[in-house]
Amino acid sequence: MNDSDKGAGRAAQSKRADARRNKETLLDAAAAVFVTSGVEAPVRDIAAKAGVGLGTIYRHFPTRADLIIAVYRHQVDACAEAGPALLATSATPHAALGQWIDLFVDFLVTKHGLAAVLHSDDAGFETLHAYFLDRLVPVCAQLLEAAAAAGEIRSDLEAYELMRGVGNLCIGADSDPRYDARRLVELLIAGLRRPH
Repeated sequence: MNDSDKGAGRAAQSKRADARRNKETLLDAAAAVFVTSGVEAPVRDIAAKAGVGLGTIYRHFPTRADLIIAVYRHQVDACAEAGPALLATSATPHAALGQWIDLFVDFLVTKHGLAAVLHSDDAGFETLHAYFLDRLVPVCAQLLEAAAAAGEIRSDLEAYELMRGVGNLCIGADSDPRYDARRLVELLIAGLRRPH
């Protein structure tokens, strides 16, 4: 391979990395707009927040459903990737579990309208729900296993069971100002600790 081939390869890699970053910026902007304005927010609002033209959004996501699905997957991926990072940087595995559950609650509470829109296409929703479980249950299991191995929590809890319980505590949290789901979830996580 000569130098011009190597240069072209680096340029192509750089271009792909830029495109990936741009797409992530766009998905982050869409997620932020969805949280504040719902999934029916005008695409021009998303474009303005991302600092791109409408054409850029439509080139990546021809339909609103494509954009909603991509945002959902992007948020699931971010939550999944946070687990190992928190385990590596937190003071204890139980602290990492608590921080990760906070992110999970953010994901559940802030995806305004996503679930309702996705329910309109049952097959699409089932695929996304399977993706959600495939990505997040193993991360939660890793955190639970680390905390149990450190002797911080009981060892008889399944990741799916905990995530389902947290999800149930979050139902209606965005529509009732008298209900603080985060506080109840914190009590649940605190309750996992082994008595000393």
